[in-house]
Parts: sequence; C-alpha cells; structure tokens
Amino acid sequence: MEKEKGVLKGLKKPTYLLEEKLLRHNLEVISDIAKRADVEIILAFKAFALWKTFPLFRQYIRATTASSLYEARLAKEEFGSPAHTYSPAYTDDTIDEIARCSSHLTFNSLTQYYIYRDRARHANPHVSLGLRINPEYSEVETLLYNPCAPGTRFGISAERLPERLPEGIDGFHCHCHCESGADVLQRTLVHVEEKFAKWFPQISWLNLGGGHLMTHKEYDRELLVELMQGLHKRYPHLRIILEPGSAFAWQTGVLVAHVVDIVEDHGIKTAILDVSFTCHMPDCLEMPYKPTVLNATTIDRQTGQEDSQRNGYIYRLGGNSCLSGDFIDGWQFDHPLEIGETIVFDDMIHYTTVKTNMFNGIDHPQIAMLHEDGTVEVLREYTYEDYKKRMD
Repeated sequence: MEKEKGVLKGLKKPTYLLEEKLLRHNLEVISDIAKRADVEIILAFKAFALWKTFPLFRQYIRATTASSLYEARLAKEEFGSPAHTYSPAYTDDTIDEIARCSSHLTFNSLTQYYIYRDRARHANPHVSLGLRINPEYSEVETLLYNPCAPGTRFGISAERLPERLPEGIDGFHCHCHCESGADVLQRTLVHVEEKFAKWFPQISWLNLGGGHLMTHKEYDRELLVELMQGLHKRYPHLRIILEPGSAFAWQTGVLVAHVVDIVEDHGIKTAILDVSFTCHMPDCLEMPYKPTVLNATTIDRQTGQEDSQRNGYIYRLGGNSCLSGDFIDGWQFDHPLEIGETIVFDDMIHYTTVKTNMFNGIDHPQIAMLHEDGTVEVLREYTYEDYKKRMD
C-alpha cells in the first residue's frame, strides 16, 4: 500500500491511473464465471474502451460489444475480432461498414430491420441478425439510466412482435440493468421468459445485455451461475451472452487530482481542483452519485448540523471549468487542505475515460497504467491539438 501511495503522490499531473493487478483480477473472475456458467461474457465499450489494454483482455475474453460505427471499428481493428453490435438507429452512411465490422447485428425496431437487413447481409454474409426486445421491466431507479421506462426508445415489446419472426432473425437482445446484482437478473428473467419464451424456439442466441456487476464484492456469483445453468436446461439450444462494461473495470483505478486554490463564501470552503466533474467525472453530476475520496469522509449538509460542530475540516470540491454547478458538496478531512495537495477519487476508470469531454477547453487528465512490477506507463497524454481538432 505504501508503494501505491508513493506512486499517487508522484503524479504531478491529473491522471487516470489504472492498476494492471486489479484489472487482471476482474478478468479472472469474469472468465471463471463464463466457464462455469457456459456463457460468453464480452466487454461493452460504452463503459471501457482503453484499447492499449486489449492485449490483456484477449487473454481472457474473445469479443466485445459496440453501439456505433467507431466502436465497431475499434473492435475489429484493435481488439482483433468483430463486434456484437447494437445501435438505436443505423443509417445509410454507416450500415455497410458496421456490418463488415460485426459478427452480430441487433436492430432496435422491425422498421430498421426491414430497411437494412439486406444491406447488412450483402456487406457481411456471415453476420448474425437479431432484434432488441423490451421486457417492460427494470429495477433501475434513476430514470436517466432506465432502458425499460415507459416511453423508452429501446426495443420491441412482446405485443408488437408477430407470432412468426421475420426470416433471418437469429437472436434476441435485451438490456434492463445498471450495476445490478444477480438477484435483479433473477427477477428480470421471469419477465423475459414470460413475455418472450414462446419465440425462443425460433432463435439461436439470447443476449442479456450489460449492467451485471459481477466483480462487486457483494455480487452473488453462484446465483448467476445457477441462473445461467437453469436457462441452459430450459433452452439447451440457446447460446447465452452477457455484455457488462463496468464489471470489467470496477475498482481498478483512480483519478488523481490536486488542490490549486481554496476559496470561501458564506462559510462554505471550496477546494478548487485541476480536474472537472462535468468534464472528467460526468456521471457524478448526471446520475448523480458521490464518489469516494481517499482519506476523506462524505458528509450530508442536509442534516442541519453546522460545520463548526463537526470533528474535522469540511470542504466542497470544485472543478476547474466555468460551469457554476461543477462541484460536489460535503467532504470531511482530518486536516486543513493545502494548495498543491493530492486528492484521489476512487473507482474512476469505468464510464469516465469514455465520457470525458473538452468543454471550456479543459484538458483531459493523462491516462496511465500501474503495472504489476510497480512501473507506471503513460498510455495517453492530451494537448491543445486534441482540443483544436474537435473544433475543426
């Protein structure tokens, strides 16, 4: 642990630091589940797409999932195998190349399927075509992340499917979870089978989407294996696919930041950092959720207790953009913060490196990997030219 502390303090630039040891542990867990459950578990790029780590991934998994042309190209060109691709809407400009980069191509609606199935097959005669289904059930509480909320734009409900599937449909894809447990999957499967099992004899694969947080310490992996084995017994002809994103990169790294100023207004002290929530940790504002800061305690200012009555030093942490809401309130430290001090946000690899932006011309943190031998490799640094190209 002391070695890791030294590494963190030695990073003078804002840095996403991925730990190879932790990533490999997650890959081993996922690989073991896949073997015991006899399912294919693939990486969803929407949560993690650091392609320089793909050689490590290739030791444990064979494929990835994409939601766009660029992700599909990344799968084929950098991961080395075609993608399992789903997009809410394919277009005339993208369908041919997406099909060429895909092993599986899932359509969001029957309309999209009828428009593009022939072009997809012409571009890639070997591509397997599927439909996204909507079980109309999800336990995701945050509406922004609920793919099955009333009025959703994702998937086809059972009542809209014909008794006989259109010629050429090989599989179903559904996605109902967000960092969910196996117990949620257990309850979801009841709805999936109740609504769609009558079509299962007509298909050869079932993709149960992402959001399965199987590397979380409290996730019931044995239940997941049991559920998948049960599916195989009921539908032995179906190939089962899971495509988590967060599970691969869960608790594998941090975002290292630094205090650049401390300001105070109306009794609220704000430590201004050299990173931004809106640019570098957008889920913290969108979800919203409060990340863990190493060596700090989160507090709730809504309890009514005055800061002066608390034991410790209370700060709001503020980003370095001009967005007024680029801050998160309520951290307690055991010492007064100082300019230049290192602040470390835990678990900041999934859904960060893929969602960062250069709003306000704010630079990206560099991306680095802490290898198992203790060396740090900088995978990517950003410059003014990266910002300028985005404005071309």
